Amino acid sequence: MAARGFLVAALLLSCLAVTCYGVTFSSLQRTLLVTASPTPGQVLEAKEEPKITVTWSLNQTFPAGIDSTYKTVKVKLCYAPISQVDRAWRKTVDNLVKDKTCQFKVVAKPYSPSNNSFTWTLEREVPSATYFVRAYAYNSEDVAAGYGQTTDAQKTTNLFEVQAISGRHASLDIASVCFSAFSVLSLGGFFFMEKQKARVSK
Repeated sequence: MAARGFLVAALLLSCLAVTCYGVTFSSLQRTLLVTASPTPGQVLEAKEEPKITVTWSLNQTFPAGIDSTYKTVKVKLCYAPISQVDRAWRKTVDNLVKDKTCQFKVVAKPYSPSNNSFTWTLEREVPSATYFVRAYAYNSEDVAAGYGQTTDAQKTTNLFEVQAISGRHASLDIASVCFSAFSVLSLGGFFFMEKQKARVSK
């Protein structure tokens, strides 16, 4: 009886640790096959509101039942290593609770082992960077239990770029040039008038 109580307590502590501190990415198996519509090296212009189609399914090379605990799949847009350099706010951390690699939610859906697809319109808030797509499978406790991604383990292949909206418009640039020219002319006119007044006073 005491042994049984100890086992229950150990299980509870284990569950609490996972809930509070999260699982590590390195502990997950790559059980999902994930593809995305952008071609390698493609540049997506945010101002054009491009669409990204993502598909995912269970990797059938794994033993049957590997996905028995999967309840939900969450697809995310993730920073590639080249866009994480000197940017601590995008840092990859093995502990998924602290990891900042995948900050943009694409979609969350109930788990299904096959025929999964979703088309996402790129959000204007997504900054300029190089990206890939990753999908996590979660269990009933909303804890990551598996994953898949469009790139390799080193995150160097099948990457694409996003060019964010700069916030500047041609009309603003034209107005700025016109205002600068007007300022220069006004200043020149002011000096000319001052010289004329000086001559008259003499």
